[in-house]
Amino acid sequence: MTVEYQKQGDGVLLVTLNRPERLNALDSQTKAALGQVWQRAQDDTDVRAIVLRGVGERAFCAGSDLKEIHSTGQTASSDVLANALPGVGVNLRKPVIAALHGHTLGLGISLAIHCDLRIARTDTQFSFPEVRHGMLSGFSAITLPSLIGEAAALDIMLSARTFDADQALALGLVNEVVDDPHSRALELAAQLAAHDPRAVEWSKTLLLAERRERLQRHLALVDQARIDVMRDR
Repeated sequence: MTVEYQKQGDGVLLVTLNRPERLNALDSQTKAALGQVWQRAQDDTDVRAIVLRGVGERAFCAGSDLKEIHSTGQTASSDVLANALPGVGVNLRKPVIAALHGHTLGLGISLAIHCDLRIARTDTQFSFPEVRHGMLSGFSAITLPSLIGEAAALDIMLSARTFDADQALALGLVNEVVDDPHSRALELAAQLAAHDPRAVEWSKTLLLAERRERLQRHLALVDQARIDVMRDR
């Protein structure tokens, strides 16, 4: 399985990207599987908090599988991408913590910013390289300004520059930088799972109500942008 669904007990779910030979890059199968995982987690009454991680030392997630895109000439639909991102297509009301390390690029960083908390290892390297490849990170372009401000969002998305964990912390993109983000994320998830589940879900729903409404309102614009950018490729 490229996406693993592992209950840890005490209400904590561990979701693992398991394609280390491809730096956990997301192919079409994995993108579809993520959407199914988020819906399953929302429907699973045993799950109260979720940790998302990637297998292997080199990467949390290196983005979309460009080798597959180049070989097939096809990209995932906007609906599939929306479902793959926690809380965008699927109304995932349970808290999600991303444990980040190594390469966190493109769709990988999009996965991270749509989680609710982000814990990064000291070696984490971030970037949105899409504009260099004639691609878009459409949903993140809608979400990112509300996290770090318009100026910083424009900087990192238009420049496609790489930045490290300390810079991400200064931007407010990550919550903590630690040596072991997996253990820290599980610790935080256990703390969240110990709270009243309805109170947690409603708190998250209210906190992110404006973001979710904004994303839903701009779904058609994201789809139009992706079609236009990819035209004739």
